Amino acid sequence: MNGHHQENGMENVMLFEVVRLGKSAMQSVVDDWIESYKHDRDVALLDLINFFIQCSGCKGVVTGEMFRNMQNSEIIRKMTEEFDEDSGDYPLTMAGPQWKKFKSSFCEFIGVLVRQCQYSIIYDEYMMDTVISLLTGLSDSQVRAFRHTSTLAAMKLMTALVNVALNLSINMDNTQRQYEAERNKMIGKRANDRLELLLQKRKELQENQDEIENMMNAIFKGVFVHRYRDAIAEIRAICIEEIGVWMKMYSDAFLNDSYLKYVGWTMHDKQGEVRLKCLTALQGLYYNRELNAKLELFTSRFKDRIVSMTLDKEYDVAVQAIKLLTLVLHSSDEVLTAEDCESVYHLVYSAHRPVAVAAGEFLFKKLFSHRDPEDDSMPKRRGRQSVNANLIKTAVFFFLESELHEHAAYLVDSMWDCAAEILKDWECMISLLLDEPLPGEEALTDRQETALIEIMLCTIRQAAECHPPVGRGTGKRVLTAKEKKTQLDDRTRMTEIFAIALPALLAKYSVDAEKVTNLLQLPQFFDLEIYTTGRLEKHLDSLLRQIREIVEKHTDTDVLEACSKTYHALCNEEFTIFNRVDIARSQLLDEQVDKFNRLLEDFLQEGEDPDEDDAYQVLSTLKRITAFHNAHDLSKWDLFTSNYKLLNTGIENGDMPEQIVIHALQCTHYVILWSLAKVSEGTSKKEDMLTLRKQMRAFCLMCQRYLTSVNTAVKEQAFTILCDLLLIFSHQIISGGREALEPLVYTPEASLQSELLNFILDHVFIDQDEDSNSTGLSLEAIFLLVPEQDLNYYNDYGDIIKETMSKTRQIDKIQCAKTLILSLQQLFNEMLSDLGPSFDRSSSAFCGIKELARRFSLTFGLDQLKTREAIAMLHKDGIEFAFKEPNPQGEGHPPLNLAFLDILSEFSSKLMRQDKRTVHTYLERFMTFQMALQREDCWLPLISYRNSLQAGGDDDTMSVVSGISSRGSSVRSKKAKPATGKRKLPEGKTIQETRQESSSSSDIWMSREQSMQTPVMMPSPHLTSTIMREPKRLRPEESYMGTPQPQHHQTPIDYNTQVTWMLAQRQQQEEVARQQQERAMNYAKLRSNLQHAIRRGTGLMEDDEEPIVEDVMMSSEGRIEDLNEGMDFDTMDIDLPPSKNRRERSELKPDFFDPASIMDESVRSTHFLGYDAFQR
Repeated sequence: MNGHHQENGMENVMLFEVVRLGKSAMQSVVDDWIESYKHDRDVALLDLINFFIQCSGCKGVVTGEMFRNMQNSEIIRKMTEEFDEDSGDYPLTMAGPQWKKFKSSFCEFIGVLVRQCQYSIIYDEYMMDTVISLLTGLSDSQVRAFRHTSTLAAMKLMTALVNVALNLSINMDNTQRQYEAERNKMIGKRANDRLELLLQKRKELQENQDEIENMMNAIFKGVFVHRYRDAIAEIRAICIEEIGVWMKMYSDAFLNDSYLKYVGWTMHDKQGEVRLKCLTALQGLYYNRELNAKLELFTSRFKDRIVSMTLDKEYDVAVQAIKLLTLVLHSSDEVLTAEDCESVYHLVYSAHRPVAVAAGEFLFKKLFSHRDPEDDSMPKRRGRQSVNANLIKTAVFFFLESELHEHAAYLVDSMWDCAAEILKDWECMISLLLDEPLPGEEALTDRQETALIEIMLCTIRQAAECHPPVGRGTGKRVLTAKEKKTQLDDRTRMTEIFAIALPALLAKYSVDAEKVTNLLQLPQFFDLEIYTTGRLEKHLDSLLRQIREIVEKHTDTDVLEACSKTYHALCNEEFTIFNRVDIARSQLLDEQVDKFNRLLEDFLQEGEDPDEDDAYQVLSTLKRITAFHNAHDLSKWDLFTSNYKLLNTGIENGDMPEQIVIHALQCTHYVILWSLAKVSEGTSKKEDMLTLRKQMRAFCLMCQRYLTSVNTAVKEQAFTILCDLLLIFSHQIISGGREALEPLVYTPEASLQSELLNFILDHVFIDQDEDSNSTGLSLEAIFLLVPEQDLNYYNDYGDIIKETMSKTRQIDKIQCAKTLILSLQQLFNEMLSDLGPSFDRSSSAFCGIKELARRFSLTFGLDQLKTREAIAMLHKDGIEFAFKEPNPQGEGHPPLNLAFLDILSEFSSKLMRQDKRTVHTYLERFMTFQMALQREDCWLPLISYRNSLQAGGDDDTMSVVSGISSRGSSVRSKKAKPATGKRKLPEGKTIQETRQESSSSSDIWMSREQSMQTPVMMPSPHLTSTIMREPKRLRPEESYMGTPQPQHHQTPIDYNTQVTWMLAQRQQQEEVARQQQERAMNYAKLRSNLQHAIRRGTGLMEDDEEPIVEDVMMSSEGRIEDLNEGMDFDTMDIDLPPSKNRRERSELKPDFFDPASIMDESVRSTHFLGYDAFQR
């Protein structure tokens, strides 16, 4: 026996190793096993059983004696005892190259095994019965790895059997046709022997099909109906994925409401991966139009759920939901209502590109794919007579009707993959804008023309840049060779088209600022070489003339900046057109600067009463110069002197027009930046650096003087420029080997910092809709300002506040934490001064501070090691503040700031276990013995804070038993920390002083580094047991203060010990009463939680270890009745469709999975968070 066992063990290892390595062909591996089975089926089956056990990661081995003498349940129990869950070795999920293909090899082995055995062995009533019985038992195991492996194997086994059943059905139909054809022959030609053979063959096929049905019923009812609602999401996903395969593979048998309901119900699963499997399974069904008739009832029942999943918080689920709706739309236009479609339309503006692209495909399918059949037969036309003209108009109409969004770039990007042919038909767009409408055709309105120009610009940008707009995508990706060729071809084509058409478009819309602004951006995407190679110089001259006229005609900043950028794009020294464009630009700027100097001199001479027309002329010219100075170096015209003179006059007289001052500040700012750019190149002289330093400091002083201006817009401009200059000319200017620029470093004086801070307080954090850029504030200002204003202005400046706090934390974690607690203390003091020391802790002011503390706590993240010191220091400062001010009424009353501990408790969850004990010890230093006995409402902050430090302080190590969920942990954490003994505490002394009078506060606080070591969290295995262990309940004789103390009646008990004992007894009674009340309300709470879970649908994403509490398909009787209405759920047995003249099946097994019985069972179960739920 020992020799056989050893040999058998080697064979087991070999089978497992062969599948793991994947080097041998799977069919040869299966053929070898079949030969072994034919020789000795018990030995071969034992090999197969141990193969499944080893694939689960179990080191135990099923011996021949166990196989012969023990039941499956006993074998599984034995293997469970030998399973080492702590190892985490689970082949199906292990990482590494050797395990990379193991799962696919495992599934392939099962499929090939059934395929090779389908003609004989699977019908011997031994092999399949043994395997199915084993897998069914393992699938009900408490060990997650057993359940996962057996479920995967059973589902793949079922899939292979479905394929066998399909082949049997085909063979039966062929046999029946042959039999009918032979029987219909004339008697003289009829072969009776052949008829008998065909009858015998049909009978054998019928018997085989009955056997296959029984096997599939056993797997479906023994495994699927339990595991599709397993506590583990991956197991549920396996079940749903495979049932989708069955319905697609053998639709005649499985594509009906009895099986579709499982997919429909599971679409409400709380885990995204399960919902994703539901959608992909349905996509395979809706893709086949021949199956649409069988999906009508399912579609009517679950269409609303699919539509709602387009807004799923898991982007992958949302994408597949939209794709599924696209398939539904493809199958029938009448299924989806207008409201359903509109809920998908707006997703083309989503920031998540896969969602937007999927929505774009849906939109294209709905609005753009329906063409008139006559259009295809007619010769292709161009321009506004082309087929795409109406489609482009439809895109314009849709864009205008999207009232919630005005981002054409996102719409274009969403439809780029599916409608590029339409979006790149630029000839048609130009024709719609320039050509007269055809007879009977309605011309575009002004609003529609504006929208068309914006869409046209976005298509050109998309074609030229080949990357999504800002906010979509993670950055520029590397283009393939094909994409690069398409990009070059598109740029050439767009340049050839718009080089000719753009001057005409600018001439037509020259007075419309919005249209001109968009049109002027087109040359930025041109291939400028085409102007030369295509002999298009005359069109370039025409373009330059149009731009010059627009500059002279407009004063709008956007238009002027667009002209400036166009000149910058055309003035490229790499192309031969540079000289032509540079001459035109220089002529334009010469005229504008000369005009500005002349007008400015006359304007300043007018004194305190300037003429409005002169002021308008100065402003218009200054706007043009400022716009061009942004993109072009105008240093040779010495604009600093004239602008500084203008600004100085405004300070002295105080009546300078607002817009003139704003643009003069901006223009001078550009002068400084261009001078810095020259100096940074290293080719300038020393005098240039000195001049720049002098001009920069003089300009900063000028901006500081304008911070006190009475005009808000002027102050905002001065503030913004000052912030930019302080950032540019800070110490970072000399980094990167630029030490030569050290003379330019500028450190603001305290007065300037104070004025900047006052500006923020007066103009940013106020209750009005104003935007201001405060990113240039000094670190000290941010430290003092941002935390205090976090909650009140989070909606307006939340992103800036979060980023600022993140940066300050990176600079100094401890200083940032001290700043946060300081801001909370300041707000608390302000509240005390307003409400008094006897304030109500339910007041909005106090609750607002607690909410701010909660948000601060969330910013520390999940890594407790990184923030350990900062959090500990935060608690230390908070405790000292809480006990800082004693109550003037005496020691029997709480300190004035004690309520601050309630705020401080928001940060307790960020403490590590050993640090909680240290902080609790530090807290006891400030507590007197009388404080520990107080239970009045005014002492509740101290009580709650102490509890928050004690919760989880005893044991926060990670359990390797996955069934101990967050609920179990929360219950377990409520047990109080046992006391090791009772001591006599002298009255008036603190608890800590009694324990350790010789220790100083600093020694106590700092010693935790030496005494407390960071615990190493135990690694959680991938798949472990799912049994729920009930939390240990306190016995009535145990008080929450500690373990029962032995009674020593001969020992005298002093007064303090008596008080402590009485307090413990009172708390024990309160705890027992509370537990009894909780148990009494347990059932009602369960029902309430179920109802709430049903209402919230997929709103929660709990840990994988939790059971499906939502179980929408099982938890609401009314919901199930709604889903079941009109659907045939009477028969759950797998009954394959009959062939011709097939005999009626007389006996049907009872319905194993009746929805009503499931609902009753789940509602009646008052302990379904326990063992039973995890078994299911």
